[in-house]
Amino acid sequence: MKKTDPSISPKPSVQVLERMFTLIDVLASREEAISLKEISEKTGLHPSTTHRILNDLTIGRFVDRPESGSYRLGMRLLELGNLVKARLSVRDAALTPMRALHKLIQQPVNLSMRQGDEIVYVERAYSERSGMQVVRAIGGRAPLHLTSTGKLFLALDDPQRVRAYATRTGLAGHTRNSITQLPLLERELAKARQYGIARDNEELELGVRCMAAGVYDDQGKLVAGLSISAPADRLDEGWLPKLQATANEISLALGYTPPSVEAGHNPLTSQRTELR
Repeated sequence: MKKTDPSISPKPSVQVLERMFTLIDVLASREEAISLKEISEKTGLHPSTTHRILNDLTIGRFVDRPESGSYRLGMRLLELGNLVKARLSVRDAALTPMRALHKLIQQPVNLSMRQGDEIVYVERAYSERSGMQVVRAIGGRAPLHLTSTGKLFLALDDPQRVRAYATRTGLAGHTRNSITQLPLLERELAKARQYGIARDNEELELGVRCMAAGVYDDQGKLVAGLSISAPADRLDEGWLPKLQATANEISLALGYTPPSVEAGHNPLTSQRTELR
């Protein structure tokens, strides 16, 4: 077996990679092209070293040179980024955090997505010990207005779309707690927009209450809802911060970048404003 010569240090290779990453970070900090001189000053690298590494990155299309002496990020990074994005699955990103949350609270945790006028359950973390009589199967569907996750999605719609939904569905109810009147639904959606979370108070199934927080992708778009279901007398408000933290963890795994912290900010309000 060929042995590695201990006198040969791997440090130069690592140093080159570290310098490449530093250069890419500097280019990523600006939308416009940056001069070689400025890049060198920002990284602390000698101009000749900076020039040599940037030339190599240009050959690989990781960096573009729109004109002599200036550089910007290249299209190869976009191509690779799109490949990574295409591989990202909400379900794959959610499964481990969902299981961790379920282990913590010992109640079903559901991941749901919108399809038309319904939500579809795409994943769940569940055990027999929860005491739940009704557990929604993966692939199961439910009306938007009767579910906590569904209300998150409806909260993004403008008033005309909400009215159109009410007309199409008739706001049919499943239990005596179901919201079947448009003014009541509108008030419920206003609360979802205000607080960034939504609830189901035995509206889909008697004896079952739910709370949901949104999962957002790299564009800040609501792509799924993460909800906790529990027997009505066991739903603990203390679980809400844990639910929100788990939903945020999944969102970050999908590339979501939270906006700067602002008083009263929540993603539902921001996304609805952008859609107008």
